[in-house]
Amino acid sequence: MTRRGLLKSLGCLGLVLAGSSLSYGSLFVSEGLMEGARSLNLYALNTGESLRVVYWMEGTYLDSSLREIYHLLRDHRNGQVHPIDVRLLDLLYMITKLSGHNRIVVISGYRSTRSNEYLYRKGRGVARESYHTKGMAVDIRVEGLPLQTLRDLALSLRAGGVGYYPSSGFVHLDTGEFRHW
Repeated sequence: MTRRGLLKSLGCLGLVLAGSSLSYGSLFVSEGLMEGARSLNLYALNTGESLRVVYWMEGTYLDSSLREIYHLLRDHRNGQVHPIDVRLLDLLYMITKLSGHNRIVVISGYRSTRSNEYLYRKGRGVARESYHTKGMAVDIRVEGLPLQTLRDLALSLRAGGVGYYPSSGFVHLDTGEFRHW
């Protein structure tokens, strides 16, 4: 997708979202994405694992696919697996559809409370009460999409928290309240 096409899509999306918080159902309807299937192409940087999976089809989240995603997004420090908020998966899907780039590089998905506390004590810039520990956050980049464009797209969706870390090469996304830093 060209920058102009992306901006046009964002403009249309802005009209849909103006004056309200993100409603995933109405967002998918407005973008013509409620029918068919939703899929993700994920690469976990810390484990080297890849996954291409259809996780939603004709109104249903697919349990076996969700389990595969949970495993890929597990805490890579201790192997602990945790359910991931499907709204986060839908947000990732929406980003790939709107940007025209589909391979998501995951720097950090789920983080156990033990791992999070360790990183917090080490001064690694993690929040003490991180959404990562609830399966509601990912740190990503999208292959072929400039990091600033990813950030701008995520901000335009107003679907949760957006953190921009250009020196570390990722954008943080979560499904908490809309905020940015």
